[in-house]
Amino acid sequence: MDNRAIAVFDSGLGGLTAVKRIADLMPNESIIYFGDTGRVPYGTRSEATIIKYVKQDINFLSAFNVKAVLAACGTASTVALPKIELDNDVTVMGVFKPACSAAVKATKNGRIAVIGTAGTIKSGAYEKEILSLLPSAKVISKACPLFVPIVENGHTSKDDIIAKTLVEEYMSEIKQFGADTVILGCTHYPLLKEAIADFMGDAVLIDSGAQAAVAMGEFLKERDMLSDRENNGELKLYVSDYSAGVFESLASAFLEMELENTIETIDIEKF
Repeated sequence: MDNRAIAVFDSGLGGLTAVKRIADLMPNESIIYFGDTGRVPYGTRSEATIIKYVKQDINFLSAFNVKAVLAACGTASTVALPKIELDNDVTVMGVFKPACSAAVKATKNGRIAVIGTAGTIKSGAYEKEILSLLPSAKVISKACPLFVPIVENGHTSKDDIIAKTLVEEYMSEIKQFGADTVILGCTHYPLLKEAIADFMGDAVLIDSGAQAAVAMGEFLKERDMLSDRENNGELKLYVSDYSAGVFESLASAFLEMELENTIETIDIEKF
């Protein structure tokens, strides 16, 4: 057994959807979360910049002697991790492989869509993984760059005019393509799940963060690294930029719980 914390990071607050799932599946695990809110989003950055940011995020979290790190960010997982996975002393997992596996199992017509940031889509990692698992699959990928900022600003309701307009703009081509399965390739996107589902009808929506949380649990169980504490684990939240009140409100929405005085700001550039 291993009572060290699980670490999770994202470019902003989206990774908290993965934190919520980990806490639901493994309530006695302690979790340390870092949201790089001062540099969100990663998806519009160059590859070199994304790699630099991800290295700093991992260096910061590794200082807590965590037992594993989840990069709950589609861009970090697809662009940076393949380049630096051998550089880390701690196991760092990404979100795209578990999501691809779930999508391949879910599809009935073999038509799978991937939505994500520009960086994630440009990497081609999702398509490559899907086709390695299901060579007959037809895959369509779509960058949805404005989804992250509208989520970070609270425009998530299916009745919100901004959310509805962008969902129709981004998802029309996917609906016309006939995808019966859609991978939400950014951990911010589950907060738009109702709006996307409302537009896409019966399509199965794959939450990449939730699937990664399941994979993390399986990884720890296989290695006998699950916590054996009897009480609930602790949750510590760190960010690189902080606006009092705003973060708590958004983070509470992601975690579906109230937060009070639990956030600490750090200078990520020191790492």
